[in-house]
Amino acid sequence: MNPILRYIKNVFAAKRVLGEDRNLTGMVKADYLLQRLILEKKVPGISISVIKQGKTVFEKGYGYADLESKRLIDPKTSIFRIASVSKPIAATALAHMVQEGNLSLDESFYTYVPDYPKKKWDFTIRQLAGHTAGIRAYKGKEYGLNQPLTIPKGLEIFKLDPLVYEPGTDYLYNSFDWVMIAAAMQRASGIPFEEYVQKKVLDPLGMLNTYTPIGHPERGQNETGNDVNSIAKLKHQDLVTTFYTKDRAGFRKAIPVDNFYKLAGGGYLSTSTDIAKFGQAFLDKKVMVGEGLLSQFLTAQSVQGNSTFYGLGWQVSEDVRGRTFFGHVGNGVGGYANFFVYPGQQLVFSILINCTDPKIQQELDAVIACFFENAPSA
Repeated sequence: MNPILRYIKNVFAAKRVLGEDRNLTGMVKADYLLQRLILEKKVPGISISVIKQGKTVFEKGYGYADLESKRLIDPKTSIFRIASVSKPIAATALAHMVQEGNLSLDESFYTYVPDYPKKKWDFTIRQLAGHTAGIRAYKGKEYGLNQPLTIPKGLEIFKLDPLVYEPGTDYLYNSFDWVMIAAAMQRASGIPFEEYVQKKVLDPLGMLNTYTPIGHPERGQNETGNDVNSIAKLKHQDLVTTFYTKDRAGFRKAIPVDNFYKLAGGGYLSTSTDIAKFGQAFLDKKVMVGEGLLSQFLTAQSVQGNSTFYGLGWQVSEDVRGRTFFGHVGNGVGGYANFFVYPGQQLVFSILINCTDPKIQQELDAVIACFFENAPSA
């Protein structure tokens, strides 16, 4: 029997068993939609974790971590590039540093990195975190650099370029903002950025499968010889998914990249289980950052009276049904991610894919919608 027809037959059988429990049939629908993405070869592999009211209600892997060996996806252990979902992790570490008094959101960036070339206008850490500082976006092949750059060295890519607008007057999303924030955090704390994140975010929240990129032999052991929790130290490197891109001929291995220098903006690797756990920590108030300060990160900013739909390292918006959420979408070489927290419905979504932008956001939105059938609109 055709595998899709077989699955549809199983769906109808499941509906007969589940009766009128719309929540469970919604999960069956989500399962079908995700299976279809694999059957139609739109993605090589997907990992999804969904938490509702503090309990994991749906967690599953689809497709392959590696197409050649047919290694399957496991949501608890398969490690993906999470791209810009790294920004909320970095933002949480930044919030801790602000709370400790080692760094101020409204202080000039130059207070912490005085040797950075002077621009026409000054700009603050807050403006960098919210993408209103006027820093430019990627040019040319910068998106896929494979150079052994430290965080300070990463600044050299763009530090001589002028600001593209006066800070505070416009919004331009980019990852270079967070390279700058990571550099400022290192100067302010006196320890490597990745160590601070490990100490303040990953370890306290039990994110045991979230890692920095593999150390490059020319860079050595990251910034200062510690190589904290990098994939280079994994006992089982086969847990890392193979990273793919897609063209008309199908899937091929993505180009090699070294994302360490932009760790804060798009370099971390993780599992869907860990990212869901991270989101749930905000609902459970386990982040250990004061609510007043945290609200600054999770409130959308305005520029000239218009919302940017972005807080400080977090996308903050409403879906088509008017339900508020915070989180982030990530797209990088060999990885695509959705991470959304819906506080009104107590729902957390973590979806990771081992492929550069597979052009399936509409399908992922449909999967997410399946979990709202019995949820209140708030």
